[in-house]
Amino acid sequence: MPWTWRRHSDQPPENDQSTQSTRCTQNDQERSGEQDFVALSAELTGFTAEELYATGLVTEYRDLVAREAGPDNYARLVGGEPHTVPELVRALTRLWYTGSWPGLRGGAGPYLVSARAYAGGLVWRAAGTPAPGTTAPGFGSWSAPPPDGTSR
Repeated sequence: MPWTWRRHSDQPPENDQSTQSTRCTQNDQERSGEQDFVALSAELTGFTAEELYATGLVTEYRDLVAREAGPDNYARLVGGEPHTVPELVRALTRLWYTGSWPGLRGGAGPYLVSARAYAGGLVWRAAGTPAPGTTAPGFGSWSAPPPDGTSR
């Protein structure tokens, strides 16, 4: 007997209008939540939303902050009341600049999110240099002047 794909009995058919409507609503809410998160992050860091999206870390950071902060604190943070959670505001800013989570009182301690987060830290963009240990300058690079033309 050949193998055939069967839908689980608890899953509605894919062409069910209520399922498609629910998916669209969830996607719209996620997009809106992400935009709120990025708008706040842009305000806190001084980088534009486009620059933050270019890091490729928006979704990872949003999920991390939501998990670490808890639903109530996260809702206040992105819902227009960041002044009510100053510890979380500082943690979010540090996360964007360093790629590490500083920890919150009563929560997990500080930790490096990932190697990609370290390399994508905004501190390196602000300094105009790649993160140490992430890119090789190339053989003999010491003999050429810096790309911006300043002397050493």
